[in-house]
Amino acid sequence: MHVLVTGAAGFLGSHLVDRLLADGHTVIGVDNLSTGTLENLAHLTGNSGFTFQERDICQPFDVGRVDYVFNMASPASPPEYLRLAIETLRVGSAGTENALQIAARYGAGLLHASTSECYGDPQVHPQTEDYWGNVNPVGPRSVYDEAKRYAEALVMAYHRSRGVNTHLVRIFNTYGPRLHPSDGRVISNLMMQALLGEPLTIYGDGKQTRSFCYVDDLIEGILRLSRSAEHMPVNLGNPDEYTILECAKAILEVTKSRSELRFEPLPQDDPTRRCPNIARAEKLLGWIPQVSLREGLTKSLDFFQSKVQAQLATRG
Repeated sequence: MHVLVTGAAGFLGSHLVDRLLADGHTVIGVDNLSTGTLENLAHLTGNSGFTFQERDICQPFDVGRVDYVFNMASPASPPEYLRLAIETLRVGSAGTENALQIAARYGAGLLHASTSECYGDPQVHPQTEDYWGNVNPVGPRSVYDEAKRYAEALVMAYHRSRGVNTHLVRIFNTYGPRLHPSDGRVISNLMMQALLGEPLTIYGDGKQTRSFCYVDDLIEGILRLSRSAEHMPVNLGNPDEYTILECAKAILEVTKSRSELRFEPLPQDDPTRRCPNIARAEKLLGWIPQVSLREGLTKSLDFFQSKVQAQLATRG
């Protein structure tokens, strides 16, 4: 297939591009580089199956005929979507609609990368796709949550009203190489602090939970969903639930760090529990994550060590 990937220079987008190329597809990647980086795509220089365009998908665009669109474009970490609040809302609205228009124009399929943040601070546990969520529409995190919730409504409208072959994935916490070292997410924060010998920042009492999925598992699930006949949202994430304190302990063990823990106030609207029910993905896609947290952290270690070395070299 000839495939368009928006947000191609981001963490997930770049891994998706790699997998699509490995599977024999040709790929056009677009990204405005507001949070993505060309470093994530540097290894593809000279690859005849891949072309890159720097552009803002919030402006109407056309890359020519494609068979499928993966809409991965959006700031995804709290520091970034708070810094780019209006841009985050625009990419979820105007950007998503521009991607949908390309799919409609060429009769292409489209997968939209949504998020577990659609569930907010959930009152149902674990979260199933038919749960409508507990979201603060005017809180600081709303710029991301509501952009993604609106995008889901838009995707379903294009499917129902214009017959576009759409797919919706609700992505739970994902980590691995290329996760930006300073993007404010749990794994990157704690890995960098542990390797630098700094105290590990724990928000609240550390008993809030997350479920961490290794990036290769997630990409496999995304590709299976894109080939399915399912149009309603599908959770993709690892159902193994860890407290932040348990995650910190695993990181200390993998990195062999002696860092201590430092407790900070819990940010507003930070979810206390987050764990996917993946029964729908298991039934429809035959998908179950294969990589354990400890194995995934070990696979990620070289990447974060290289970032620490670069940071230390910059400090002089």
